[in-house]
Amino acid sequence: MSSTFDTLVVTVFMLSTCMLAAYSLHLYVLVWLFHRRHPSKAADQRAFIEHYRATTPPEEWPAVTTQLPIYNEADVAVRVIHAAAAMEYPAGKHCIQVLDDSTDETRLLIDRAVRRLREQGVDIEVIRRENRRGYKAGALQAAMSRVRTPLIAIFDADFVPPRDFLLRAAPLLARDEKLACIQGRWEHLNAEESWMTRAQSLGLDGHFAVEQGARAWNGLLMNFNGTAGVWRKAAIEDPAVGGWSDDTLTEDLDLSYRVQLAGWKIDFCLELACPAELPNTIAALKAQQRRWATGGVQTAVKLLPRIWRARLGLHQKLEATIHLTHYFVALWMVFLCILVRPILVMIDPVPYFWAFVTSWGMMLLATLAPTVTYTYARWVLGRGWSGLRDVPGMLVLGTGLAINNGLAVLRGLTTRGGEFVRTPKSGSTGTSSMMSRYKAQRGQLMWFWEMLLGAYCLANWAICVTSGRWFLSLFLAIYAFGFLRIGWMSRPEAGARRRILIVEDEPVAAPLEPAVKAVSA
Repeated sequence: MSSTFDTLVVTVFMLSTCMLAAYSLHLYVLVWLFHRRHPSKAADQRAFIEHYRATTPPEEWPAVTTQLPIYNEADVAVRVIHAAAAMEYPAGKHCIQVLDDSTDETRLLIDRAVRRLREQGVDIEVIRRENRRGYKAGALQAAMSRVRTPLIAIFDADFVPPRDFLLRAAPLLARDEKLACIQGRWEHLNAEESWMTRAQSLGLDGHFAVEQGARAWNGLLMNFNGTAGVWRKAAIEDPAVGGWSDDTLTEDLDLSYRVQLAGWKIDFCLELACPAELPNTIAALKAQQRRWATGGVQTAVKLLPRIWRARLGLHQKLEATIHLTHYFVALWMVFLCILVRPILVMIDPVPYFWAFVTSWGMMLLATLAPTVTYTYARWVLGRGWSGLRDVPGMLVLGTGLAINNGLAVLRGLTTRGGEFVRTPKSGSTGTSSMMSRYKAQRGQLMWFWEMLLGAYCLANWAICVTSGRWFLSLFLAIYAFGFLRIGWMSRPEAGARRRILIVEDEPVAAPLEPAVKAVSA
């Protein structure tokens, strides 16, 4: 019995370490793929955009509809509407749809902003549904029948598109009729607000400045990130694609892969940057991560069988599998933490010596992968070696969220669709730190389990230190601090002290009826 137990524990332990190592080592591959294409691809995109803008008459530019899906975003709704209206584009070629599913004072703020913009000659309308069926995907799909332009730009409420965004995005779609979408890079409005936002900004910089370019520029399948991109309407409405779907919580990821399986392409432009707000509370970040993790796994369950049956190269199928399952890392981390104690105090290491050497050898090779990847990403973006400053915070945040994300992975394996819980926004920027009036959902006891696992890792760290197992003690120290830090930040008392902002009680003129149109869900 003991031998069977030992073998089972060592097997799961090895599997966990090897899987973590595999995902980490994969980052080296993405860095290489990005690095070999970046100079030529960036120069080519830049040259074509400049040429198109210089030689194409205004009347020949493709018309664009900008869609702004909004749900109870009183802190940021007006900001994104004004930013969208301020974007430069040939006269008569740009219109705006505010897809408003709000049920609070956001409706009044939107109506007032839209009324004033219409008085200034902006082509903008508000589209509201009878219910919120399908959430964001449902709103986007319901509005498709009202789109009269070949291109559709999409921005979430917390984004602030720059004035020239469309002028730089549209030429890339005009260049290739089989290009379904051009994805821009996310910039950060409040990256310096706290250690947590700095850590998030580093992780997102790595995703956009390495992962997206590596996939897009090497013939691999990539994803639209739900915002800061421009779509070709014909691709979404292609019968082989089927439009927006709400059977996963990541409608953007789902549509991206279905479009590419239907023969369309998606591209990425590193220099097409769009600032956005990062979640500035741990509850908001956890809500965002739960949605991304659950939806990503739901998309994997839904589409991986189709991907492996499709006429794609083996390298494309493997990369798609790694991409769609990367949130499984959270589960492997939790397994590793739990199994450390049996490994340390209950199992004789001698019979499994080479198993331990192999698994920890792989982990050693993978240890520096995140540091190399994210530091390189910052360097590519022209920010020197600033990534090194934020790597420790990113590691703490990543490990501390493992229980939150691991449970979301399990939910993704066992459910389809679900409620789209939007991430509360506050309106924070680099010069102004604010708190959202909306409260993110909290796991009632998750903070307790995070603290408990942190204490468990801390006790095992002490065992490692006293027994001279320094390499293992380093990982346990990171895990312990990560779980204890995130658990402490997530405790109910921390949330209760949040400052709630109240909307000014000022008279709001009645909205212009022509500006608001209702559609069926």
